[in-house]
Amino acid sequence: MDVPGADGASLTLSWGAATDVGRRRDHNEDSYIVGAPFFVVADGMGGHLAGDRASDAVVRRLEQVTESPFTTRQAIQRALLLATADIERAAGGNAIGAGTTVTGVALVASLGQPAALVFNVGDSRTYRIEGGVLRRVTVDHSVVQEMVDAGLLRSEDAERHPDSNVITRAVGFGEPPEPDWWTLPLRAGDRYIVCSDGLTKELGDAGIARIAARVPSAQDLAERLVGDAVVAGGRDNVTVVVLQVDDAPDDGDVEDTLPRH
Repeated sequence: MDVPGADGASLTLSWGAATDVGRRRDHNEDSYIVGAPFFVVADGMGGHLAGDRASDAVVRRLEQVTESPFTTRQAIQRALLLATADIERAAGGNAIGAGTTVTGVALVASLGQPAALVFNVGDSRTYRIEGGVLRRVTVDHSVVQEMVDAGLLRSEDAERHPDSNVITRAVGFGEPPEPDWWTLPLRAGDRYIVCSDGLTKELGDAGIARIAARVPSAQDLAERLVGDAVVAGGRDNVTVVVLQVDDAPDDGDVEDTLPRH
């Protein structure tokens, strides 16, 4: 897909998406959206059917603000607030409530140039592959991530910790959403992988990187990652969205807000 830039230069993107219920769940509570300006995954939580309604509410509200190839942080925040109200209604009398993670890439204009606005609530993840190196953009909102940050748990042990599924932020559960935000320049050759934790808990960052290095097509990569996660155990629903920047105008002065660790 070609997206016109502010100076007439073209941004060329390709993408793919895949999802699977996995081997242990009886229905899929993940939802996703692909197509400019949104490349997003949401992973629902709650009682009977409440989780899939929660993730679907976020996707539907984002679709409603999709009026052009670009969006804004304010539009995303508004959509998440509306989705929170939708989720409260969908939860009804569900004693534990309902909520969803959400993460992904939104196309925005920064200093007159197209840029990637990455946002995140919860423990689904967005990665960027730049120069062939995979790096996690988002930071999990989870109990185990807080333990890692405090030096109480090694990052390699986090996925096996008994509290690995306990998250500290979500869209829903009667709380206003609190996303984290990062603005990144869109550069030719970059790839973004957006996924639910059904992928990361089975393959880990190293496994994702190895597969991505061997699969050049966005759709093929999405399908391969999901398939390998199911083969590796499929303990949860698995959803993957892949966005590739095939060509991009000069990013000029677009600031990369991704921390350099």
